[in-house]
Amino acid sequence: MKFALNTTNTYRMGIWLNTLGLFGINAILLIAFYYQLALSELPCPLCLLQRAGMMLIGFGFLFNICLGIKNIHYSIALFGCVLTEIIAVRQVFLHILPEDLGYGSTFLGLHFYTWALVASILITVAVAVIMTLHKSDSAQSLVPKSLIVKIVIALFILLITANLISTILECGGGQCADDPTFYQLLKP
Repeated sequence: MKFALNTTNTYRMGIWLNTLGLFGINAILLIAFYYQLALSELPCPLCLLQRAGMMLIGFGFLFNICLGIKNIHYSIALFGCVLTEIIAVRQVFLHILPEDLGYGSTFLGLHFYTWALVASILITVAVAVIMTLHKSDSAQSLVPKSLIVKIVIALFILLITANLISTILECGGGQCADDPTFYQLLKP
């Protein structure tokens, strides 16, 4: 008995996997915002760049969901992964000495820049696996989006907007502080 996936089912599975990936990016950005807003831990410039890399990964998933699955969209996500990995490695190297306590709080024993590195490596592997599930740039009709998919997309757009606003508030019109303690545009 030969097992073969129907191309329509494979395409739908690809859409759901991309939605799951976008949901994961949303979760990462939400956790970062929780620490920023609830615990008053402003992100450093490298942290802001890591968020931008995560958003780029999210755009790759978003484009696959909204415009159809294409390798060019996966390449955007992979570029975001590489960008995030480079920035996170830079920050890890800044705090690698044993007497250095690192920057910011930890989550499950690791700093967020270490988590950003781990997450972007895992996403790189996941994208590589997902890319093998369908024919390259296959012409498929777009699958109608369920309410869950629409919510994940709306949340991503909301998080991008919130990140932009918080970065402008934090950095003002100039360079972001290396160790930010207040929002530049909100200082008295």
